[in-house]
Amino acid sequence: MNIGNVSLKNNVFLAPMAGVTDISFRGLCKNKGCSLVYTEMVSSKALYYGSDNTEQLLRISEEEKPVAVQMFGNDPKVMAEVTEKYFNENKDICIVDINMGCPAPKIVKNGEGSALMKEPKLAYEIVKAVKEVSNKPVTVKFRKGFDKDNINDVYFAQLMEDAGVDAIAVHGRTREQMYEGKADWDIIRQVKEVVKIPVIGNGDVVTADDAKRMISMTNCDGIMIARGSMGNPWIFKQVSDMMSGLEVKYPTATERIDMCLEHYNLALKYDGERKALREMRKHIAWYIKGLKSCTEIKNIINTETNVESVLNILKEYKNFLIKED
Repeated sequence: MNIGNVSLKNNVFLAPMAGVTDISFRGLCKNKGCSLVYTEMVSSKALYYGSDNTEQLLRISEEEKPVAVQMFGNDPKVMAEVTEKYFNENKDICIVDINMGCPAPKIVKNGEGSALMKEPKLAYEIVKAVKEVSNKPVTVKFRKGFDKDNINDVYFAQLMEDAGVDAIAVHGRTREQMYEGKADWDIIRQVKEVVKIPVIGNGDVVTADDAKRMISMTNCDGIMIARGSMGNPWIFKQVSDMMSGLEVKYPTATERIDMCLEHYNLALKYDGERKALREMRKHIAWYIKGLKSCTEIKNIINTETNVESVLNILKEYKNFLIKED
């Protein structure tokens, strides 16, 4: 699949997710067959004013290169300047993606993210400004609409194409739905029918079968996987194998623990003990979900304040699962 001048090995992508798609997780997903990963969304205003914490979100590892960067904001001038200063000369960044779909209240309150679906003229101006200065392909991710009374995805998609974007990703929910309810894949089909640029479908893809059905129902060019990847970086290879007619393989219980340990060690490498201890709790819960005694193990780990203890618990849990198998 191609987006602008960027050639990708397949059409299965990892969606940007705040607090999830960090430098450690992205590398694991890339290793498991994901063709394109995105940074957690970064604030254009924070970068513009030189926030060190925000710049940390732009760290990129060897394993995941090249990476798409996703930024949010509502000021065309600021977003264009950030693109020139931070993205154009960064060889590890291959695509600049603009978030127009985040439903978080604090983002929407500032007129950013999915709030831009209520301001299509401003959204157009943002894309034009960024596209004018960017030497990388520019893409946009947006939703079905802001709420049930404002479903404007088809019009919005056409407007983004007119503004010059190289591809669009469409999440089949409104902002009002947040992440609840069922994603409307038919709106992805409607968008695909009216634009010539690549359309990436997003929403409710948690298995390889889901991905196959989405492409069949919508004719979308690519699949963007979000929550389906949590604790399951294998999903990217599973989707690719299914699309290629190959046997789809699923990880064993011990393979899930091994991946969890690998993830933990990467988190320690990139973020240090204190942050890894805190951030890996949710990932561990996702990796072991559904396994025998998983709730008990999760509760024990969540009370631990020592990294070595957590690693030992996971190793002991793996041995327990081997004996139970």
